[in-house]
Amino acid sequence: MSAVDESILRAVDELQVRYIDALDRRDMDGWLAAFDDTDASYILQTAESEEARLPLALILDDNRARLEDRVSFITRVWAGTYQEYRTRHFIQRLDCRPAEAGLYAVRTNFMVAFTRLDLTRTELLATGVYHDLVAVEGGTARFRAKKALTDASALPHYVVYPL
Repeated sequence: MSAVDESILRAVDELQVRYIDALDRRDMDGWLAAFDDTDASYILQTAESEEARLPLALILDDNRARLEDRVSFITRVWAGTYQEYRTRHFIQRLDCRPAEAGLYAVRTNFMVAFTRLDLTRTELLATGVYHDLVAVEGGTARFRAKKALTDASALPHYVVYPL
């Protein structure tokens, strides 16, 4: 890991915690607030597709308007049409490096467990790594781009919420 100021690392870690907390509480407005207001993106893809350079994605929200659409679909359009589930995210930052002025390339392992609300059993939904581009301004960090790469080529459950 390259030398990055502790205040930057703290801001990046606080951002990741805000992000997973919002998802685990199913707070889609909180999830959206973790992204930069400009040209932000979220992509969920398998590591297999990434390594093969295949442009296949489970979720491809490649601009701010699509992130906003994701929130609308989950909270209003799809509401009541899917079987609700809870998630629990666990993360481990691996690397944080300066990318360009005010931006940092961050790599973080993730593990997401899920529990359908009608069951008492918790299962593993996904493991993988986040590749993020994080903008830090005035001590506050937000995602400019977030790519979640899953280790498995197929997930054991449909995905409504981003990972």
